Amino acid sequence: MLPSYSQEDTPLLTAMKNYVDDGVIPFHTPGHKFGKGMHHRLGSIVGRASLEMDLALLPELDDLHEPHGCIKAAQDLAAELYGADHSFFVVNGTTGGIYAMILTIAGPGDKIIVPRNAHRSIIGGVLLNGAIPVFMHPEVDKHLGLAQGVTPETVEEAIHRHPDAKGVLIINPTYYGVATDLQRIVDIVHDHNMPVVVDEAHGPHLHFSSRLPLQALDAGADICAQSTHKIIGALTQCSMVHCREGRVSVPRLKAMLQLVQSTSPNYILMASLDVARMQMATEGHKLVARAVELAEWVRAEINCIPGLYSFGADKIGAPGVFSLDPTKVTVTVKGLGLTGAEAERILRHEYKVQVELSDMYNVLFLITLGDGEAEARAMVEALRALAANHAGKRDFSSMEDAYGSDYPPIPEQVLSPRQALFGHTKTIPFKQAAGRVCAEIITFYPPGIPLLCPGERISAEIIAYCLRLQKAGLHISGPEDYMLKTVKVVE
Repeated sequence: MLPSYSQEDTPLLTAMKNYVDDGVIPFHTPGHKFGKGMHHRLGSIVGRASLEMDLALLPELDDLHEPHGCIKAAQDLAAELYGADHSFFVVNGTTGGIYAMILTIAGPGDKIIVPRNAHRSIIGGVLLNGAIPVFMHPEVDKHLGLAQGVTPETVEEAIHRHPDAKGVLIINPTYYGVATDLQRIVDIVHDHNMPVVVDEAHGPHLHFSSRLPLQALDAGADICAQSTHKIIGALTQCSMVHCREGRVSVPRLKAMLQLVQSTSPNYILMASLDVARMQMATEGHKLVARAVELAEWVRAEINCIPGLYSFGADKIGAPGVFSLDPTKVTVTVKGLGLTGAEAERILRHEYKVQVELSDMYNVLFLITLGDGEAEARAMVEALRALAANHAGKRDFSSMEDAYGSDYPPIPEQVLSPRQALFGHTKTIPFKQAAGRVCAEIITFYPPGIPLLCPGERISAEIIAYCLRLQKAGLHISGPEDYMLKTVKVVE
């Protein structure tokens, strides 16, 4: 029987420290043996104390795949904090968690309803298990060039068209902090006796403030994956999967997590999840409140700078925008005649400020518990200097006219993405591909919604639309030939 722990405890980190402090002479992996065999070029940077904690699967340190000791205790504390029936540590990024969630609810040939602007990890999960994706179009803000959430009405329509689907996957919130009406979506999906799976990579902090969108578990979702490293205090690659019993098989979820994770998980990464959970339990509400206040101050300052715009509460109520995470600060720079990529390069090399990402019209900043007033002021001053000194001359009207027209219908799905990707393929001229089955993904930015996915039939209408976007100068992502002169098709 496990000892009784409180949210102030860190059972995994404590067990690791006890092992090192016991003076053990290690004749087990890793080979650097507490750092003694590590070359000084890296060892002097990482530090001996850290390398001593780089441990292996040992009886007193538990087993991530069959936990019964300190790892189980740490995961149980996470479940208690987040309101889950079970929580699981993931050390190969939220990608691994999303793979496991998809593999849990669907198998080869099964349908799964997903947004068309799905992250590549979602497409990867579908490719792995051979499921058939039923795509839903998200709403699009044409001024910002951003895909928003899918509406409850869109979800309900997809379920009525495909009542045999095994579940619905929702991205909430988006990378840019936009949240849909998840509570209503969950109710709709559950009314049809399907599970709701949520890619909540950008929401590990939502549970800790009423000023943020509703957390997936609090909305009644069945499984969610959160990137504990993206917003709160875990190390890179560290995520958690939370689930509720009932509509999903917990033993199957455990088995799928074993399938997609290493049998030699890094204990320092797992310990960082243990500590990040403790930090949020003891200080989370205070830390998140500070980040929200800081972000709102930043947004107000940015919106006083000519040529710049940072959307916020003014967008709530727009299609696909039910609520917003204000700690995601999106700055639209096209008013300066700059692309987001140009603004990113200037900010990095002229002002030593690095954004999270850039797209055609925007740059994105993340305000987290690691930021303070000094960092916020430096960011605002860099943006003031950008606006004053680096105005460009780019005309975006042709791009907006091209992509702003109505999207072509989602193409006919002929094969599963897995069949198309792993089947016999060949490369042909794109302009001659009408009627053929695509074997790769073709996406244009903005707004990042795939126009073609593996297994879909290429139409003359799609070809013409892609060529129009390309001529307007929009960025192409996905195909091997980024110039789109050729395309891979199924033979």
